[in-house]
Amino acid sequence: MSSATSRNEPGPNAPGEESGAHPPDIPTVVIGAAAVAAVVLWAVLGKHSFETATATALAWVLRNFAWLFVIAADLFVVACVVLAFGRYGRVRLGADDDRPEFGNLAWIAMMFSAGMGIGLLFYGVGEPLTHFFTPPPASGARPGTAAAAQAALEYSFFHWTLHPWAIYGVTGLALAYSAYRKGRSNRLSSVFVPLLGARRADGWPGRVIDLLAVFATVFGTATSLGLGALQVARGLDLTAGVKDSLTVELIIIAVLSAAFVGSAFSGIHRGVKWLSTGNLVLAAVLVVFVFVLGPTVYLLDLIPSGVGAYLFHLIPMATATGAFGGVDWLGSWTIFYWAWWMSWAPFVGTFIARISRGRTVREFLIGVLLIPSGASVLWFSVLGGSALRLHMTGKADLASAAKEGPEASLFGLLHALPISTVMSWIAMILVMAYFVTSADSASLVMGSLTSRGAAHPKNWLVVGWGVLMAAVAAGLLVAGGLGSLQSATILVALPFVVVMLALCVALVAELRRDPAVARRAALHHGLADAVRRMVGEELRRR
Repeated sequence: MSSATSRNEPGPNAPGEESGAHPPDIPTVVIGAAAVAAVVLWAVLGKHSFETATATALAWVLRNFAWLFVIAADLFVVACVVLAFGRYGRVRLGADDDRPEFGNLAWIAMMFSAGMGIGLLFYGVGEPLTHFFTPPPASGARPGTAAAAQAALEYSFFHWTLHPWAIYGVTGLALAYSAYRKGRSNRLSSVFVPLLGARRADGWPGRVIDLLAVFATVFGTATSLGLGALQVARGLDLTAGVKDSLTVELIIIAVLSAAFVGSAFSGIHRGVKWLSTGNLVLAAVLVVFVFVLGPTVYLLDLIPSGVGAYLFHLIPMATATGAFGGVDWLGSWTIFYWAWWMSWAPFVGTFIARISRGRTVREFLIGVLLIPSGASVLWFSVLGGSALRLHMTGKADLASAAKEGPEASLFGLLHALPISTVMSWIAMILVMAYFVTSADSASLVMGSLTSRGAAHPKNWLVVGWGVLMAAVAAGLLVAGGLGSLQSATILVALPFVVVMLALCVALVAELRRDPAVARRAALHHGLADAVRRMVGEELRRR
């Protein structure tokens, strides 16, 4: 997806591309699809053995590698800050005279929709309420207290702001720099040319990297699709009286997966762009509704207090590994989130790279890191803060909704406000729209990854990956619901952490040799020499 046009529109090619379309890389497609299909069959046909194996493997990963997820996520945040505000910030993702392809509003809308749309709806109320009734062990807060409410928002901000977008940011930056500045194909293995060499990056070592990216994308996106199905099913139960069941959840996955095909065929400049902008509008309507009809003054007080508390406790939260207890909690929350974001990194990184041609490194990283983080703060403050306040003041009993799971919490909040039925339907439409855009974007990315970085992967390949993603979501729901989705995400993300760390090394190695950086360094050295000469001459005259 590295050209400036949609998949059905002719137009200029990305640097280094002879053509916008390449045939699928058959070995990568066959190995990737076979491995994914095997997991789906195992989950459905061998449910007990699948649950046992994943539980055992997950316990082993959390016992031995929690530190790796924590340190890697922290390093990505540091890398984004250093690259944005250091000497590489002015490097442009493209030719020196390139300018952004998309306007700021469309760029932000597509980035945000791809990044975490379903997750925000699923956890926007559910996570703060869960932490309020069962506080994180490290917080030391008692359940149901003001301290628990503060901790609930701190950890929600922690899980949904700087760290996830730093993970997406370094991946997207590396891909955009490789494709638009260096003229390579838009696939993850191309980033590793400085470490592997062009021949190996284009050979089997590169294919292995692309396969790991495919596996991570499939299971990370399937987790989001599964969460979306759970939430829509619960919303239909509470709003329309359609009893929530596994059958209903599977039907929802099937229907929405069919819907994404139309969006995928319309291309990025039509289906994805229009749906993403529509999602942003609906999300804004939901937030404004809750803000105006909820505890408005309390929310205005909450936002600065919550952000301040989050920043004050950021380092302790960001360095907790379970060494002093709380490993199970970390596995269910922080480690799961870091794994989820890393498994989404190839898909979201490729997508935001595709829509970011012409921006500078500094503009790209500031936009990717701060704008969605600010939106997440606003989202959790308004929705989660309103739920906490309504419960603590006795105006709504949200304990029962929290016990039913995160998917029920949003509807519990909306039912405590006026015109709840209308807003519940809007929330469900928003979840379904995010389902379509997530599946659409991820399928396009996987089609590109398995077509040697093709700008316009074959339609049948894009649709095929979308169907497989839906099958994985359905299989994991059959195997064990939310727990299986979380376990699979962490397990698949483990090898990809190493790929992500190596990606950062490769990116910095290339940026250090960038001609623009070298020119500015030479200019600075020349100016410094001139100043030294002038000072020396003045001193000699005196």
